[in-house]
Amino acid sequence: MTVPPVLILALITVALANPDGTAWAIGRLRTWVTSGFTWHFVIYSLVAVAVCTWLCVSRVHRVRIGGPDAKPEYGLFSWYSMLFACGQGIGLIFWGIAEPIMLRDETPVIPQNGNSGEGGIVWTYFHWGLTAWAMYCVVAICLAYSHHNLGKTLTFREAIVDILPKKSRRPAGVAIELLTIMATVLGLATSFGFAALQISSGIESFSGLESEPVVWVTVIVTLVTLTAISVFNGVSRGMKRISQINSTLSIVLVAAVFLFGPTLYIIANLSQTFGSYFQNFLSLSFWSESQMAGVSLDSWQDSWSGLWTVFIWCWVIAFSPFVAGFIARVSRGRTIREFVLGVTVVPSLIVMVWVGIIGSAGIHYDDASGRSISDDVETDSAQGLFSVLDMIPMVSWPLLVIATLLVATYYVTSLDSGSYALAEFVSAPRGSGAFFRVMLVVSIATVAMLLLYIGGETVVDTVQTGTIIGAFPFSFIILLMVVNLIRRLRGRDESVERLEAEVNAPDHRSDDDVQNKAVEDNTVR
Repeated sequence: MTVPPVLILALITVALANPDGTAWAIGRLRTWVTSGFTWHFVIYSLVAVAVCTWLCVSRVHRVRIGGPDAKPEYGLFSWYSMLFACGQGIGLIFWGIAEPIMLRDETPVIPQNGNSGEGGIVWTYFHWGLTAWAMYCVVAICLAYSHHNLGKTLTFREAIVDILPKKSRRPAGVAIELLTIMATVLGLATSFGFAALQISSGIESFSGLESEPVVWVTVIVTLVTLTAISVFNGVSRGMKRISQINSTLSIVLVAAVFLFGPTLYIIANLSQTFGSYFQNFLSLSFWSESQMAGVSLDSWQDSWSGLWTVFIWCWVIAFSPFVAGFIARVSRGRTIREFVLGVTVVPSLIVMVWVGIIGSAGIHYDDASGRSISDDVETDSAQGLFSVLDMIPMVSWPLLVIATLLVATYYVTSLDSGSYALAEFVSAPRGSGAFFRVMLVVSIATVAMLLLYIGGETVVDTVQTGTIIGAFPFSFIILLMVVNLIRRLRGRDESVERLEAEVNAPDHRSDDDVQNKAVEDNTVR
């Protein structure tokens, strides 16, 4: 609880004191990762998909998270709403239109087929769909099984350390947890900073109120107040209700674009892009831009993967700690197969419908307006969605308001879920109260305000890029955790089943955990 704040403060001080030098150093690191390790992220993503597939088809698919008698705590609609809200709802709000527009003229692997928007939409399906959710899922299932079935704290270290030599477990566990906490805090803080900028852009789109520091601070204070109320009320009364509002507003937004927008073009493009995605899925999954391997790049921007696939996979890995931690927390009672299908297939279909409808409308209106949406996205990627909605006949103004509300509520749910995961990481095994989680939210908002108000958007972008680059070493930690999960599941026998039943017994006492840990070490070794 002491070291992470000190290290985070030191990193922020360096970024604010020498923003140009810090940006240059992080840029060189990003170029190094892009030029030499694109293949690593491709393999990592393939491993995630393969492990999820194995979990669904092997005999372990019947294992129930939380023991054989566990019941789901949340209904399907609430569960899917919370999964989507904490996973990538906010990212999809903007990249769901910005990526198809930015990639509309030229993409690898996918031929244009006379449709200049096809490649961009298909790559957006790939980047935000099944593979990304599989990368979240493997981390979440590792944490969920370790916590709910084996009675361990909901932390990365407890999901990993028993595969390591005994003498290295304590120092390795501390190092792993420090990295997890720092990644979570910096990831949430920089996202909070960008939230202020993006919501301010939304407000400006329908009210004319200029986006400036005073508005940014007002937005941050409003968001932190809403999030504090949500985390104080708990998952069932806070996060669950806001996530359901998110889902309802999202359905209204997408349905309105479909009905009042270019409906026939959307239907045709959905059919064509869905077919292209499924036809080219393996090619997309294995594509590693081999012609750039080993080439000395002047900048990561010289590589297509550096701009897109590597960047997005790093983003997913960097956000895995809090996204997967929250998914694990709310998924007790599902079998492993239900868990995997619920975390991968259902959100992926939602992503494809969202991108297919919003992205297709964006391509249509971009052509009709002489590429005005492309110009807006090039200036500010956050403006893309608002530019598209502004062109929808009859309902543009209400949709602009709904989109702005969605940005706010999706950010609230992201910070809400992140604060729950962070509280587990920081306070385990003692547990955390509502007031402690509120203080974490206020602390993260303070970091965001400091970065944004003193350093501006450039510093926020630098710190976020640094956090994403940290995904490279973190990916090896996750791979080790996945290996440990497979080892645990393959070694699951009657003694482990008895341990799971005992851990989840109604009269289970926390004092039993010491004895259970000794039993588990002997039976799962």
